[in-house]
Amino acid sequence: MTTPVKATVGPQEKQMLLNQIQFLKGKKILIVGDVGLDEYVLGQVRRISPEAPVPVLEVEEEDMRLGLAANVAQNVASLGGEAMLVSVVGDDTGANLLKDLSAKNGVSWEYMVVDKARPTTRKTRIMAKHHHLVRVDHELRKYLSAETEARVIAAVEKNVDKADCVIIEDYAKGVVSKNVVEKIAAICKKHNKKLMVDPHRENNGAFYAGVDLIKPNYDEAVVLTGMNFDDLRDNPNKVVEVGRALQKVTGAKEVVLTRGKDGMTIFSGDQITEVPTYARKVFDVTGAGDTVIAALALGLVSGLSLVHSCMFANYAAGVVVGKVGCVPCEIPELKEYIQTAH
Repeated sequence: MTTPVKATVGPQEKQMLLNQIQFLKGKKILIVGDVGLDEYVLGQVRRISPEAPVPVLEVEEEDMRLGLAANVAQNVASLGGEAMLVSVVGDDTGANLLKDLSAKNGVSWEYMVVDKARPTTRKTRIMAKHHHLVRVDHELRKYLSAETEARVIAAVEKNVDKADCVIIEDYAKGVVSKNVVEKIAAICKKHNKKLMVDPHRENNGAFYAGVDLIKPNYDEAVVLTGMNFDDLRDNPNKVVEVGRALQKVTGAKEVVLTRGKDGMTIFSGDQITEVPTYARKVFDVTGAGDTVIAALALGLVSGLSLVHSCMFANYAAGVVVGKVGCVPCEIPELKEYIQTAH
């Protein structure tokens, strides 16, 4: 079994990554997956309702953010790339809000598919300071109709030549089916485009057969391989075994296993490389995986190796975990972080 090589990030690597940022500009990433609107209603609770034994939230602030695959898209845009987002929304208020927010964040609405029979996914979090009181979800968690699915696949086929690579972002809301993966994999192969997937643990590894690169976290990888979770969870000595099994079950040449504070383990053919994470106070890991796949894709299509792209993605994730909620990684913060992180 191949022994992992530990990658180091010294001043030379940092300078290379800083220099590379200029080459991300204008790179086109086609993203296929579930989109949603993240809404936050924030305030204080000072009394209980006289109508029912529930707290009354006195609203002080409301916030809306791009969620799910739309967060991947806004990270691509904030890092200088062009996000081509293919997804499905309803004909409703949620879609209108999502469209406006996309425009503000540089994400094109050109490739969006509207299905009047489905609601736009919205997650509304009612919060007293940092405490969640309740979450209200508008969503339909089932696969698309055959007609809508065909429109999604057609949108990919029509526009794939314009893209530098393709990401499937699976949040298990229904846009990504086995058929969608198979068809997009075939399209990417035909047009010689790299296909990356950010998987969901509800599926097995074979569900993503045909992709070139898969980026799960360690727990997701264990589930996707069908291996015994109790034996492997929190067992870093089994990382190589899990990564190799995932390569085999998906057929993906490349596996990027994200491991939180332990960094990333990269499987590329027979080679295994460990990339460290960079110390930072973590406030919220929400959306960090979206930032990683966006930065990883941009790094690869701009000419970085897989290992250096993962280093770059680690820095980008380090920026966003220092904030609350789904937020994009901005270039000035990224540059500062690369220069100052140890």
